[in-house]
Amino acid sequence: MSWKKLSGSQDAPPVLKSSSANVIIESEKVYYVRHINIYLADDPFLSQFLPIDPATDDLFNLAKDGVLLCKLINLSVSGTIDERAINTKKVLNPWERNENHTLALNSAKAIGCTVVNIGTQDLVEGRPTLLLALIAQIIKIQLLADINLKKTPQLIEVLDDGNGDIEELLGLAPERVLLRWMNYHLRRGGYEKMITNFSSDLKDATAYAYLLNVLAPGLCDGSTLDTEDPIERATLVLDHAERMGCKRYLNPEDIVEGISNLNVAFIAQIFHQRNGLSVDSNKISFAEKMTYDVQLARDERCFRLWMNSLGIETYVNNLFEDVKTGWVLLEVLDKVAPGSVNWKHATKPPIRFPFRKVENCNQVVMIGETLRFSIVNLEGNDIVQGNKKLIVAFLWQLMRYNMIQVLKNLRARSQGKEISDSYIIAWANRKVRSTGRSCQIENFKDKSISSGLFFLELLSAMRPRVVNWNLVTKGESDEEKRLNATYIISVTRKLGCSVFLLAEDIMEVNQKMMLTLTASIMCWCLQNSPEEADFGIDYNSAYTSDASPALSTVGEDESSSLCAEIPSLNAALDSMASPSEFEDGDAIVE
Repeated sequence: MSWKKLSGSQDAPPVLKSSSANVIIESEKVYYVRHINIYLADDPFLSQFLPIDPATDDLFNLAKDGVLLCKLINLSVSGTIDERAINTKKVLNPWERNENHTLALNSAKAIGCTVVNIGTQDLVEGRPTLLLALIAQIIKIQLLADINLKKTPQLIEVLDDGNGDIEELLGLAPERVLLRWMNYHLRRGGYEKMITNFSSDLKDATAYAYLLNVLAPGLCDGSTLDTEDPIERATLVLDHAERMGCKRYLNPEDIVEGISNLNVAFIAQIFHQRNGLSVDSNKISFAEKMTYDVQLARDERCFRLWMNSLGIETYVNNLFEDVKTGWVLLEVLDKVAPGSVNWKHATKPPIRFPFRKVENCNQVVMIGETLRFSIVNLEGNDIVQGNKKLIVAFLWQLMRYNMIQVLKNLRARSQGKEISDSYIIAWANRKVRSTGRSCQIENFKDKSISSGLFFLELLSAMRPRVVNWNLVTKGESDEEKRLNATYIISVTRKLGCSVFLLAEDIMEVNQKMMLTLTASIMCWCLQNSPEEADFGIDYNSAYTSDASPALSTVGEDESSSLCAEIPSLNAALDSMASPSEFEDGDAIVE
């Protein structure tokens, strides 16, 4: 079987379905409880409630206050939540409980969880299936965090079999990298089958026996492969893994039943204990020397998380690799500008012919032109070739367009004007002044933003009790700025905003991220207090912006012409080719 069939970016984090069998939910609950009991045992707040008894509903009851989820998210990706923002009283009122869950859900999005159709009320009520689905994703992100070339450059060794290349490996989801790693060792051990999933292919535990024999032959029980009983073999496998240092979370029945989430977790533990990969510097030098642009990495993270938060079908694992087919960009455009994509001329991955990727990306560029984006020097082939700077520039305009459209739809007294950066700044300054505070900013490059005080005053103006001023520093030293910045991000999420920036973005006054942060807070205000949205702002002066002239947006006075141009774009694409002209083998979506 070709590895191409195992690659691709459609591997969204598995989510438990409401129709899951009770035995699967119970088995997973037991695993997650054991994980929590071990990893959070020393937490100052949770230690009074741990260990949880997996035979009871204590997990769901403990999760109802939201503290457990916040702690799990920080365990998964350290520093995601500023724990000063978590309400940790023993008895929380409904407002405090809801704030914790809002903070948890928005922070879960910020580490890559899919939280579509999960709301704060589901968590308050402790609904088992939805809660386990969220916990499963959080724990999986923790366990798979190092399974990539950046964190483990030795993974380049799995390419020694000649199947695939470095770009393909970069584009694989962590679960697929784990499969690739497992099959690499299984071939070394003489196992003739290829493992393609974490369920049926592992049920007899034979693959596990071969894998552990390759990784730790000195700890192997010689009878593991001789036994014909799958339960007995699975028991010996777990004994072997425990001798390697893996914590015993699973039961033999969990392996034999082929519970995917638990198998992923078990294999990830094996990988962390002993990956069996070479430390030969000659083999890993290429992976270690891959260029790493800090700002580009931040942009990639922000746009990837934002795209996934839109609820698109394709889950984006590696932004620059996953957009090369153009398909995921078309999905995002269809969310942001409904009706803009002509799906009759869109080719869904896997794509056999390279020119189909170019056609997809050409349509992306054409839609960008229709939406008045600045796309000088951008062609479809630039996306196919992975031109990172041009891709980031396009995605920034797409994200900004989405925010501006949301603001236009929400604002109360638009007077048919376009929302500009100047308008958003004027709104924020007026909101802060209305509370009697003095902080003001001139633009989104204003160096005073780095202290964090302006955003804290803005958040306090939204909901006074959300900011604890006893925790706020003067924002003078770098450490004080970082403390304020991390607190701002968590308070913003606690308020109800989905933001994907980092503390460094505030400290360094990243203009793009400052706009997204302010716009997100403004959206919340418009949704919750629409009568306060405009504050008598002088539209004639506030609507003219020179903050980012290249990133143009479409004003409402132009909306009718835009609506007219989208059908025209689809007509133009229709005239380029008919469905019958497409070769067999490419999936054309009608």
